[in-house]
Amino acid sequence: MPKLVACAVVHDDPPTVFVADDLETLQWVLALKLIAVTPGDEIPARLRERLRAAVLAEHWADAVSLWMEIRPGNIDVYASYDLHTASDVDLAAEELQFTPLFRD
Repeated sequence: MPKLVACAVVHDDPPTVFVADDLETLQWVLALKLIAVTPGDEIPARLRERLRAAVLAEHWADAVSLWMEIRPGNIDVYASYDLHTASDVDLAAEELQFTPLFRD
């Protein structure tokens, strides 16, 4: 059975993908690995202090929301995504015969 994870896709060239156990952890990772590495002078002054305050107060969701205002359309966050592991396909050969592809 797949495990649920949270993920984010940053639409850079090439795209960057972040994956975490849950949304709260993902937001923390985005704050640390994406938002905090951005030079302050690249952030509009009206949002820079709010973003800094959100990160310092560990309000990860607020920081990510502000980031999305700064770079609209640059990041997609998915709170719940299936993570498939090798054990999920152990019975795949047997299961295939019961899929719609094999129905007439």
